[in-house]
Amino acid sequence: MGMVFGKISVETPKYEVVQSSQDYEIRKYTSCVIAEVAYDPSQFGGDRDGGFMVLAKYIGAVGNPQNTKPETIAMTAPVITTQKVSEKIAMTAPVITTQKASEEIAMTAPVITTQKTPETVGTPSSMTSLEQVPKPTDERVVIREEGERKYGVVKFSGVATDELVQEKAKKLKESLERDGCKVITRENEEPFLLARYNPPWTLPMFRTNEIMIPVE
Repeated sequence: MGMVFGKISVETPKYEVVQSSQDYEIRKYTSCVIAEVAYDPSQFGGDRDGGFMVLAKYIGAVGNPQNTKPETIAMTAPVITTQKVSEKIAMTAPVITTQKASEEIAMTAPVITTQKTPETVGTPSSMTSLEQVPKPTDERVVIREEGERKYGVVKFSGVATDELVQEKAKKLKESLERDGCKVITRENEEPFLLARYNPPWTLPMFRTNEIMIPVE
């Protein structure tokens, strides 16, 4: 019942708040081991959270654990989604006619390619190295170590719609740059992560979400 009202009873990442303002926090996270799956939302009927079920099956939250031991791994929070940048092919001109078949190739605009979206969840703090983490039987799940890192973070409640996420991320990025923070960007990725701490059945007003932007 507590989860319906937003109670977070699972382990969350360890971090130190190194700077705090009215608009955000700068957090330094300790190194950890994470489970990651990259998936195409179109393979899940457009569900951008489809990769979560792959991870849930790996740790044994749904059915038997899909790992080589097999061993049930404690659930942690949050689930973090990396927002991919859609690749657009610009409008082209002129219309080209081939001499052999007089075939016209129409003007195109725009073409959008769907990219795979990585979704990650941390392993329990008792698992501090790759050797301690059970190997997944689903090849889509990748286990990797992530070193110490810093993020600018803003927290918000409600349903994390695309529009709200983009709005919060834009405002956070502007606030960080205003205060002289160096934002780290990666090719083909939006400069932010979306962290969600609650299951889908948590009432929207009680959900905890965060936008995280990596900073130097």
